[in-house]
Amino acid sequence: MSEQEILATIFGATLVALMLILIIGLAVAVFMIIVYWKMFSKAGEAGWKAIIPIYNTYILFKVAKIPLVFFAWLICTILMWFDNSAINIIGYLGVLVTWIVLDVKIASSFGKSAGFAVGLIFLPIIFFPILAFGSATYQGDEQTG
Repeated sequence: MSEQEILATIFGATLVALMLILIIGLAVAVFMIIVYWKMFSKAGEAGWKAIIPIYNTYILFKVAKIPLVFFAWLICTILMWFDNSAINIIGYLGVLVTWIVLDVKIASSFGKSAGFAVGLIFLPIIFFPILAFGSATYQGDEQTG
């Protein structure tokens, strides 16, 4: 094989791999929209709100009954991505803590345990569908703490 044929083969394999990643990514995105749609419906929110990217995160915060200042923190951190200062580490740690608190509160809002919250944190692709399509009911107004 010539060098040109080798490069063409590598290019073709790379293109196939990228297409496969794109297809899998789109499938996961559509699946998670369906999951959020069902979860929002259980929580008394309109399901279509799952389709709009940043708005669906806002609705998650609303469903979890978390103060919206934490949502504002996330938005500010997104804006910080364009800056390379060392202070960003604190911001990123804050975002990590915020996502963990969000998952714990979502689990609590649907009457699930802390163990289920750990599942939401580490395996969201499995545990969010269990929450959405399982027997869990929204208890947002009844939750304590």
